[in-house]
Amino acid sequence: MSNVLVIKAHPLSNEKSRSIQILKTFLTAYEEKHPEDKITVLDLYGKDAVPEIDEEILDAWGKLRSGTPLQDLTVNQQAKVAAFNASIDQFLAADKVIIANALWNLNVPTRLKAWFDTINVAGKTFRYTENGPVGMTKGKKALHIQSNGGFYQGKDPASQYVKMILNFVGVDSVDQIFIEGIDYEPEKAEEILAAATKEAQTLAETF
Repeated sequence: MSNVLVIKAHPLSNEKSRSIQILKTFLTAYEEKHPEDKITVLDLYGKDAVPEIDEEILDAWGKLRSGTPLQDLTVNQQAKVAAFNASIDQFLAADKVIIANALWNLNVPTRLKAWFDTINVAGKTFRYTENGPVGMTKGKKALHIQSNGGFYQGKDPASQYVKMILNFVGVDSVDQIFIEGIDYEPEKAEEILAAATKEAQTLAETF
């Protein structure tokens, strides 16, 4: 049995979001092929938003490093530190990670960036060595699903960032599905979605 962590990084439903629509297609096909796996969905634009790194959490980390007990932090700081730690533990426990988002202004949604900040932690997911940083999460698999209005073929900053961070922390196996070009060629919308749907269903068999 594998633990599968799904990161839903879009505020819209599958009826309105192309990336979430393909995510649902993939998960339906995946569950049919891997019924024994445990799937956990993290809705970053719902109840599962993770804390952003801000002044409050930076101050909390500084105090903890200087020896301040956790219970002596403010209630908000304790909650943010706990949520941050829970997010990285959840990632470490996953065998497979699936991320679905749209390309917004050539970048990932801000809440997805905040989630990546929780899993990119020295001593937890990577370590510094005399030859540079080394990822510590070898053996995981990842799938990135992204909808793009235009055609980028994986060369846009967002998809490159997602793959780079995953590789950085040690996830070497990263598949990507792009639903792209519908805004550029709306008359081909059905054709583009059909191709992405087929790709998702095929990949679900071997992922």
